[in-house]
Amino acid sequence: MDGRRRLAEPVTDTVFARSIAGVLSASGRVLSVIGRTRLVRAMRARLTGPDRYHIPSGAGIVTAVAFVLAAIAFGAVRGGHLPEIAAQARDMRDGVANSLGFRITSVALSGAHRLTREDILGIAGITERTSLLFLDASDVRSRLKANPWIAEATVLKLYPGRLHIAVTEREAFALWQKSGAVTVISADGTELEPYRADFAGLPLVVGVGAQLRAREFLALLTGYPLVRDGLRAAVLVAERRWNVVLRNAIEVQLPEADPEQALKLLVKLDRDDKLLSRDITAIDLRLADRVTVRLSDEAISARAAAQKDLKAKKKGGSA
Repeated sequence: MDGRRRLAEPVTDTVFARSIAGVLSASGRVLSVIGRTRLVRAMRARLTGPDRYHIPSGAGIVTAVAFVLAAIAFGAVRGGHLPEIAAQARDMRDGVANSLGFRITSVALSGAHRLTREDILGIAGITERTSLLFLDASDVRSRLKANPWIAEATVLKLYPGRLHIAVTEREAFALWQKSGAVTVISADGTELEPYRADFAGLPLVVGVGAQLRAREFLALLTGYPLVRDGLRAAVLVAERRWNVVLRNAIEVQLPEADPEQALKLLVKLDRDDKLLSRDITAIDLRLADRVTVRLSDEAISARAAAQKDLKAKKKGGSA
């Protein structure tokens, strides 16, 4: 059985073998036709004449073999059989090496937490038929590092039949939203996989370039639990500055320069005036010398009604 638990078939029964047989048959017919032409006989007589160079013995056989091999290669390329040829060649090569005692008898894995053993072996391309002798450790390492969850990998071949693979996995750090799609990212900004429900507890960053600057900004927020614990999303605006959207739907606009000073002011305003508990939708801290607050629609309506009542009372009192 092969690595996919399928019964191995004789080589002569494969599509590739049948195609090769067809190419060989066609090549034989071509050679037969060429051999019967007068042109070939005339050229043979001319080349072997006393005034010509001597053709080494066996040159015709070599030429015929080369032609047949070229015909086989051409047929394989035209028929799209190169991957099948390569796979069969590897199987044959590994089969010979395994018969000589270089079969991989044990694989030791370390460092994998999210990825399973089957995941690691599948990514590395290692099957029960792979031989240690022909295993390219550098290629296996490159295959492993191509997976976004794997930051680093080490592959050691311990002859005659042991293999050790150590990986360092990336950790899910945040969620990144761009053009409506949400992906899980690591601290260095690597996209790991599409969003799943089990990553719902991660902080959300939004915008072009936010995945690369998330670690720095979220580290800044750790010093301000009022904002960090109430964070709904951090939005990078024009790849220059951040807006903080809180769970109570208030948006805090931070300046490009010195956002930490703006966060300190926000904490002070909430401590002294309970600013974040008021009926507002936005706080603009982009200018160092002023704070602008935008009221909610309900608050605006209530304020307008209160002012109207106040005017009515004044008018009634004056009357």
